[in-house]
Amino acid sequence: MRRVVVTGLGTINSVGNNVEESFKAVVEGKCGIEKITLFDASEYPVQIAGEVKDFDPTEVMDKKEVKKADRFIQLGIKAAKEAMKDANFITDENKKVDESIAHRFGIISASGIGGLGTIEKNSVVCQSRGPRRISPFFIPSSLVNMLGGFISIEHGLKGPSLSHVTACAASTHALSDAVKTIATNGADRVLVVGAESAICGAGVGGFASMKALSARNDDPQTASRPFDKDRDGFVMGEGAGALVLETLESAQQRGAKIYAEVIGFGESADANHITAPVIDGPLRAMKAALEMAKANLGEDIKVDYINAHGTSTPVGDANESKAIVELFDGIENCPPVTSTKGQVGHCLGAAGAIEAIFTLKALTEGVIPPTINLINPDEECKLDFVPNKSREAQLTTVMSNNFGFGGTNGSIIFKKFID
Repeated sequence: MRRVVVTGLGTINSVGNNVEESFKAVVEGKCGIEKITLFDASEYPVQIAGEVKDFDPTEVMDKKEVKKADRFIQLGIKAAKEAMKDANFITDENKKVDESIAHRFGIISASGIGGLGTIEKNSVVCQSRGPRRISPFFIPSSLVNMLGGFISIEHGLKGPSLSHVTACAASTHALSDAVKTIATNGADRVLVVGAESAICGAGVGGFASMKALSARNDDPQTASRPFDKDRDGFVMGEGAGALVLETLESAQQRGAKIYAEVIGFGESADANHITAPVIDGPLRAMKAALEMAKANLGEDIKVDYINAHGTSTPVGDANESKAIVELFDGIENCPPVTSTKGQVGHCLGAAGAIEAIFTLKALTEGVIPPTINLINPDEECKLDFVPNKSREAQLTTVMSNNFGFGGTNGSIIFKKFID
């Protein structure tokens, strides 16, 4: 099996429009959650979200193309461009990869919902103005796999084009799939892009009706409070994350910057309930990732940090905490665990990619981002959550978790690469 490394990163989210800006804000504990501006939420029970700010899609797309792509695709294109430039596969002048590698360069996209805003808008048009007024771009603009479609065209990627729609675990599963594809010689390089923009009436209203969202409308900055006793639900976020993965041999041959090696991943199903989590599923996903990592290295490993799913929901946070304690045979053996959703909100299908980037930056920068708004620690969540202030640390091996509705779970492990 071929070794797989990460050589490019790109993101846009509520605290930053690139990787460096975003990670700096996350480490400093800044929060991007504010009152919703993307639509009039004044009559909604939930009126806050983590919106992307100061984003002009014409900066990454031709003006005439913007109307053909839902906002989640636009955000994904932005993140993908940054990652591809970071990996030195494209430049501002030449957006397409060299033809000699294009047919072995794949793309795997991910989103939990896709073009919900476009679906909502065209449904209203259909009902109020009739089917003939529906936009001809409605379908291609809202399909999840069109995220990969637009980006593959943009950069000339002719390898496998795949897509994951596994709720909030989608991006983590896309990363796992990329590793499988490269390791088994299905491609030499894969661009993974997770993107989501579901902050619209249907999205906010739908999650609010499930009582899944925080209703702290009067205090948006403290609404997302993972592992805190007073948490009352997650806060929706939007954004995109992109990572370039390739064989170690390819990266070394071209002298690429290597962020880390992917040494393990795990996937599982709860097979229990459509929305309520259980300990068993996340535990098995993390355990599978650890077992793969140990097999790949031929030795036991020590996980130095976990970026948790940590959504700020009463059941989910306690469930994940207990699974981590069981995984490591006791609280005293657990590494530091943080959730960055207090800063950026829950970006649904994009969460895995964005949080993998934060995890990789923690690894390379030697600093663990804090779990902000952790004022009253929950007695059911007794781990070291690095509350409210970042911590410098020597990190070698890190894990990122994401779990989704339907009981779908993903965990991935990165190790610092030492040549």
